[in-house]
Amino acid sequence: MSQTDKRDPRRPLSGIRVLDCATLIAAPYCATLLADWGAEVIKIEHPKGDALRRSGPSKNGEGINYKFYGRNKRTVVLNLSTKAGQDVMRRLIAKSDVVIENFRPGVMERWNLGWDAIHALNERAVMLRITGFGQFGPYAGRAGFGTLAESMSGFAHINGYPDGSPTLPPFGLADGIAALSAAYAVMLALYNRDVRGGKGQMIDVALIEPIYHILGAQTSMFDQLGTIQGRSGNRSVNNAPRNTYMTRDKRWLAISTAAQAIAERVMHLVGRPDLIKEPWFSSGTGRARNADLLDSLVADWIAQRDAEEVMAAFTEVGAAVAPIYDVSQLVEDPQYKALNSVVTLPDEDLGQIRMQNLLFRMSETPGEVRHAGRRLGQDTDDVLREWIDISDTELAVLRRDGVTQLKEDVAAD
Repeated sequence: MSQTDKRDPRRPLSGIRVLDCATLIAAPYCATLLADWGAEVIKIEHPKGDALRRSGPSKNGEGINYKFYGRNKRTVVLNLSTKAGQDVMRRLIAKSDVVIENFRPGVMERWNLGWDAIHALNERAVMLRITGFGQFGPYAGRAGFGTLAESMSGFAHINGYPDGSPTLPPFGLADGIAALSAAYAVMLALYNRDVRGGKGQMIDVALIEPIYHILGAQTSMFDQLGTIQGRSGNRSVNNAPRNTYMTRDKRWLAISTAAQAIAERVMHLVGRPDLIKEPWFSSGTGRARNADLLDSLVADWIAQRDAEEVMAAFTEVGAAVAPIYDVSQLVEDPQYKALNSVVTLPDEDLGQIRMQNLLFRMSETPGEVRHAGRRLGQDTDDVLREWIDISDTELAVLRRDGVTQLKEDVAAD
C-alpha cells in the first residue's frame, strides 16, 4: 500500500499519523477507533507480539481478538527496551501526530520516551497515556486492569441481584469505555492544536475514571441524600416494569417503561388499566416501589404468548420491547442488516472474517473498516522506509540485533 493510497480526503482523520505502542484492550482499541476514521495507525509491537494476539479463542493459530482490535492498522516490530529501538522510535515520533501507550508510569521515561522527551522532539505531538490508576497518586504504580476498574468504580457493587454477589461484566467493559473516552480526548487535543493554534499535549486516562463517570449521579445522590444504590437485578430503581420475561415458546424478551406514557400503554396491553389511577403509578420511582406487582402482571401475560405475538402486540401499541439476542441471532436481525452493522472482510489467514462495522455513520466523511488485524511485523520494512527513510543497511543491523523484524522474517517463523 503506497503512501498516496492511504490518504483519502473523505476520511476525517486522513493524514493523521498515530503510533500505537500499547497492549491488550483499552489503549489499542482507542487507536482502532482512530484508524476506522482514516488515521494512519502504526502498531508498534515487541518481537513477541501484543499479548492480545494470544488472548482468547484462536483459529489456525490466529487470535480472533487481535483480528478485531488490530484492524485497519499496520504492524511494526520494534523492541523499545533496546537503545537502538528507542532511537528508531524517536525518529517515528518526530513524524507523528499521536503517540499512544499504556505502560506503567515511569516505563516510557526510563526509555527516554516520556512526555518531556516527546514534546521536545515534536511539540505538535499528542501523547495519550492509559493506565489503571493514572500517572500519579498512591496507586499509580500498581498493575491496573479493567476488572479492578469495574470493581472500584462502583459498577460491580450495583450489578447483579440483591441476594447475590457483586457481578463483574463478561467482557472488557471498563476498557471499552476508557477507549471511547480516550478517542474523544485525542480529538479534543487535535482540535485545540489544529483549529485553535495550540501545541500538542499529554492526556492522562485512568481506567477507574471513565466507568465511574458513566454511572451517573450516584455521587451527587450520596452527597445530598446519603443514599447508596444497591443491586436490583434486571429491575430499575427509577421505573417499572423493567425486566426480562420468558415467553411461552421459551424466548427471553426485555421491556422498558422509562417514559410514563409507555408504562400506561403496557398496563392497557396486559389488561390492568385500573392501576394507572393509583397515585404511586404516576412516577417512575413510585412504580419501582411496586415492581413486584407490575412484574408479576407483565410476566404472566407474556408467559401465555409466543415471542412473535408479544413483539407484535407491544409494537402495535408503541410500547418498548426487544428480544434478548445471542450473537448468532444478532447477525441475522433485519435492523442490524439494514444498518450494515456487521462487515465481512477478506483475511489472509482466515479467508474471510465478520466483525462489527463502524460505531456510527457520517454523511460527508465516512469511515471504513479496510482490513482485519495483520500479521506480526508485516509492515516493518515498508513503514520504516516510508516514515523515516531508513536504509537497507540499517534495517539489516536492526534485524541482526533482534531490535526488529522484517516481513520475510515473520513469514519464516
